[in-house]
Amino acid sequence: MNDINCFIAAIENSAKRADAETLLALLEQESGYQPHLSGNIIGFGQYHYKYDSGHEGDASVVAFSPRKQQMVVYIMPGFANYQHLLKKLGKVKTGKSCLYINKLADIDLGTLKTLVKASVNDMQNKYQCQNKV
Repeated sequence: MNDINCFIAAIENSAKRADAETLLALLEQESGYQPHLSGNIIGFGQYHYKYDSGHEGDASVVAFSPRKQQMVVYIMPGFANYQHLLKKLGKVKTGKSCLYINKLADIDLGTLKTLVKASVNDMQNKYQCQNKV
């Protein structure tokens, strides 16, 4: 956790640093996993995947990265099952599994909590996830 605190403390923009601290607490609470730092991504939990192609690896159940431009929250199942939540979330953009947030003030944190919890539950139902608090 010390590495994570140092990583967040090094964020120059004070508003982005405060948003990262909020996301750290929110994702830990809603996921039930302890955070871990991997490069510039703070992940929670871990699962092992294996594709039909034979490619396999390990990834976080949910994660975020405080990038300079935007915060990125990684919702690993993607967003197909969460369109109803995205409509209520606020000002965001999405990629395949990425939720791009300019600032937390632009979104509804209660809806983000619901989205994180739902995605973590879906991941736990699909994979044997590790590192539960």
